[in-house]
Amino acid sequence: MLTDGFHPIPPGRVAAIVTHLRMDRPPAAPPAPELDLRHVPAPDPAWYRDLFTRVGAVDWLWFSRLRMSEAELRAILHDPDVEIRVLERDGRAEGLMELDFRTTGTCELAFFGLAPALQGQGLGRRMMQAALHHGFARGVPEMTVHTCTFDSPVALPFYMRSGFVPVRQEVEVVRDPRADGTLPPDAAPHIPRIG
Repeated sequence: MLTDGFHPIPPGRVAAIVTHLRMDRPPAAPPAPELDLRHVPAPDPAWYRDLFTRVGAVDWLWFSRLRMSEAELRAILHDPDVEIRVLERDGRAEGLMELDFRTTGTCELAFFGLAPALQGQGLGRRMMQAALHHGFARGVPEMTVHTCTFDSPVALPFYMRSGFVPVRQEVEVVRDPRADGTLPPDAAPHIPRIG
């Protein structure tokens, strides 16, 4: 348990505040999704990593899937209880929605976002409509999502406007992915590198 006050972060590490959110019931009579998101069963890990990087690793500090071995990532992506859907523009995936049903009784919106070229066009709201539709379609009683200070500052308010409610917070301290080559040194310039 952390005590009140300041706590030093070792050089070469970064810290984030993680907020976990939950939605206990789908929005009343959710309409069919407006966006046609292509379901990608059992995607190739290299294809997934490319999309993951473009959506979250360059401007933000998404790195978890980039540190996994190909076998670890393939095991997740090929699990029948993990559903990958993408928003495409000109034949290229530019939006990522990953629904994880591996925990009984819940659907985790594990990853959700748009590449920079599609941001600011209202597509996120429509993607969220699709996420809620597909997430609750399997009859689970809740959906969860988490975000952190490594993510876009609009993510947490967006999830709350979408109907998710914050339920707990954690502090995460990790090896800086820019220091070990997981991400380029200039990724997420709003998060300072120390050491």
